[in-house]
Amino acid sequence: MYANENRRADRTSLSSSHVTDYCAKAAAGLQQIERIAQVMKKDAKALDEQHGLPLHHVEALREMGYPSWTVPTAYGGQGMPLPTWLAAQERLARANPAVALGMGWHGGIVYDLALKQLWPETAMAHVCQRIVRDGALINRAAMEVGGGSPSRGGKPRTTAQRLPEGGYRITGRKTFTTFAPMLEWFIVTASIEGTEEVAEFLVPHHAERVLVEWTWDMIGMRGTASHDIVLEGAMVSEEAKLYTYSQEDYRKPNPYLLHIPACYLGIGGAAQEEAIKFALSYAPPSLNGSVIHAPHVQQLLGEIELELTVARHLLYRVAEEWEANGLDMPSSKFADIAAVKTHVVQAALSTVDKAMRIVGAHGLRMDHPLQMMYRDVRFGLHNPPMENTAISMLAQRSIEYVQHGNSQSVD
Repeated sequence: MYANENRRADRTSLSSSHVTDYCAKAAAGLQQIERIAQVMKKDAKALDEQHGLPLHHVEALREMGYPSWTVPTAYGGQGMPLPTWLAAQERLARANPAVALGMGWHGGIVYDLALKQLWPETAMAHVCQRIVRDGALINRAAMEVGGGSPSRGGKPRTTAQRLPEGGYRITGRKTFTTFAPMLEWFIVTASIEGTEEVAEFLVPHHAERVLVEWTWDMIGMRGTASHDIVLEGAMVSEEAKLYTYSQEDYRKPNPYLLHIPACYLGIGGAAQEEAIKFALSYAPPSLNGSVIHAPHVQQLLGEIELELTVARHLLYRVAEEWEANGLDMPSSKFADIAAVKTHVVQAALSTVDKAMRIVGAHGLRMDHPLQMMYRDVRFGLHNPPMENTAISMLAQRSIEYVQHGNSQSVD
């Protein structure tokens, strides 16, 4: 059994003492995350400036078993509830968003694979066992410059040639592969030559003719190391072909994508903290005390708290609904997953902007944490699901409610 099915079956049979143990495990895990996050925060600025790899932080997360948090218990993983994992992601993002986003892609993909059960059992078991044993990381390599998106009916330019003796030869280039130098495997999408098929292949990082080209040179999220993957006729076995895409696969909900709003909510929370610290300590001669009591600062802080409170409630309410119901949730609720990302990113952008208004020009100094948050938070606009997709889904839902004479429940 996988993901939600595994969790629901487990919980219906657990005694109260086992439930207590499960909650204690989650609480202990979050305490470990808090300790690691405190260390991560100390060199976030240096990693950003150096365009460096957060290898030491990833290793610390490996040592505590964090890569296995979303691996189902059937494979020896932690099987953490979605809200607990999102809370960990949010806390990591408050310290270093690049590390959180990289770990989020790994954990989210493992969760999604377990939920949808699209891979052969042998491949899924192998990957999960390596994650549990070694802390191995995985991510998709799907994006291409000028290439189509399978979710929109496009075919990737990367090709897989079926060989007479068996196996495939894969040729192409993938962009924006987060944590590329630190991954054990790439999940590569490729068009099968001579067919209309688009398939997914499991390609080991250290396979011959597979190169990581260091191309990531962005103004923000610099520590994600989202470099290009170049496949120069990489040879893979027959078993490396995991499954063939269908449009139906893309219509299924993607709850793992909630790691993205969790990351940007973390940035918003960090910006709020910086603004409050500044307002408490900054006391210009024109005021009798710090600016924390100035009406315009109070107004901005109140607006920030309102935006983050609503965003946090929306994120965790949707996550809790999914954890409780999974695919049994009404299909009309699936749009909420996309809505969360759009709303939370908007709130995070607004929060960082208002925090910078409080701090003023000080926040634009290159040695100030807010300028990095300002750069990092912009990337939320370009992470999936895209805003136009979410808005379209919500529009269609509202039309269907009215056409069918239904009311939108707030339960």
